[in-house]
Amino acid sequence: MVCIAAFIILCLVGVFVAILSIFRRDIGRKYWAVFKKSWGCVGKKVTLQKCETNFKDDVKNSLLSKVVLKHPKWVKPLGTAIEVGSVLIVFITIWSLVESIKALLAIWVFGTCNVSQPESCALGAEVCGIEAAEPTNPIEWTGRWFSEWGEIFTNIPDRFHSWNAEDYLVEPYSFATQYQDNKPLAIDIFDPGCTICMQSYRNQKDSGFFEQNNTVLMVYPIELPDGGYKFANSDLIARYIHASDLLDTDYTMQIVDRLFTESDNNGVNYQAVFLGASREKAEQLLQKWLQDFGASKKEIEQIQRAALGDEVTEIMAQVKTMVESTIHVKGIPTLIYDGKKHNGLYRP
Repeated sequence: MVCIAAFIILCLVGVFVAILSIFRRDIGRKYWAVFKKSWGCVGKKVTLQKCETNFKDDVKNSLLSKVVLKHPKWVKPLGTAIEVGSVLIVFITIWSLVESIKALLAIWVFGTCNVSQPESCALGAEVCGIEAAEPTNPIEWTGRWFSEWGEIFTNIPDRFHSWNAEDYLVEPYSFATQYQDNKPLAIDIFDPGCTICMQSYRNQKDSGFFEQNNTVLMVYPIELPDGGYKFANSDLIARYIHASDLLDTDYTMQIVDRLFTESDNNGVNYQAVFLGASREKAEQLLQKWLQDFGASKKEIEQIQRAALGDEVTEIMAQVKTMVESTIHVKGIPTLIYDGKKHNGLYRP
């Protein structure tokens, strides 16, 4: 292990030596001689052959030469410490390499380097993550680590097949703008309480995306592992949207547009208003909006009953299954258009 650990360290310092050798060629020649010796030893170790060089002893001797003269009794324990340290260096290097490969594959497949905690990945797409429960013991942690690998490999084929938006619709549904036969179909999966979903919607609206595509608004409130919802009142808004679709009204696009683009009399955007409102106040505001949109008192009562009814509950369960199990979404917004699945914030 000593020679392998030394080889890893030599590889890491090689960049700095390369720069130094521009000014001091003697340093470069000495480094190259040691590197070739370590490479020869590592090559033998990897192929399960005995190392023909005395590189391991050279490393130990160079580290312990001064100790031998002053503290000869320390040589044996320090030699053991070098062996243990070498094992740790090799283990950490291999672990880092495996984790790096895993993160890169996860970004390629899901748009995030952390499968279970998507928001924690600074390298991936900007999303509101659908987070898994945190493991509470080493057995659960190990199980999740292997299950993440399984998810990555299982979903690699998703990168190669054509995404037809029609295959992922959950009825009933509404469009962001008036449907036109000559436009391609797109799906926008969003959470009413997700700020990135709000910005993504604004980007789509400002760039003309909704005019170019028949965009289905698929509302999906993110559930937490404990059964609650990630954003306050997002499930209530989702229920009113599904109820509006169920009763074949055109209020969905108006609700979503006001939620994501307008503000109250105090200049606070409506998404923030809902995030800070009680359940009762949030429902009153939704009913006030329906009145503003032209709904009659009877129609508002019908939407309210439907929103809290079993049929809407079943629709929400179908959307959850579609988003998590069929489309394999790890964070939203997620868009399906142009034959592809697009993870994260929409950028024109």
